[in-house]
Amino acid sequence: MGSRKHIMAQQFKEAKKQKAFAKLTNCPTSPRKMRLVADQVRGIEVEKALQILKFSPKEASRNLEKLLLSAIANWQAKNEDASIEDAGLYVKSIYVDSAGMLKRLRPAPQGRAHRIRKRSNHVTLELGVKNISN
Repeated sequence: MGSRKHIMAQQFKEAKKQKAFAKLTNCPTSPRKMRLVADQVRGIEVEKALQILKFSPKEASRNLEKLLLSAIANWQAKNEDASIEDAGLYVKSIYVDSAGMLKRLRPAPQGRAHRIRKRSNHVTLELGVKNISN
């Protein structure tokens, strides 16, 4: 491997250490309801985001709290020597995508049927480290 390629590979490895992902798939909540909670924690420090999710009355906040804790654990696994408090972790990106729908039929008057679509979603959460260079 050439020296330039080796240096780029080392830089790429270091950049990957600073990021941590967690994914939640097929969560049985509608994406619209989940986005309301996800918008509250986007771009916020991890400690503050955990407090927001813990005291939120929404059902979706429980799932996002577990997902955030999982992302923190993933970051800790990559950076065993660093501490969370000193790292300055924040929610870099969080997005909610639609997943498959369960389609059901509900009886309606005069022999008809109405379609019920039970929606689910996928959530992807990425943590980043704030560079404190002052």
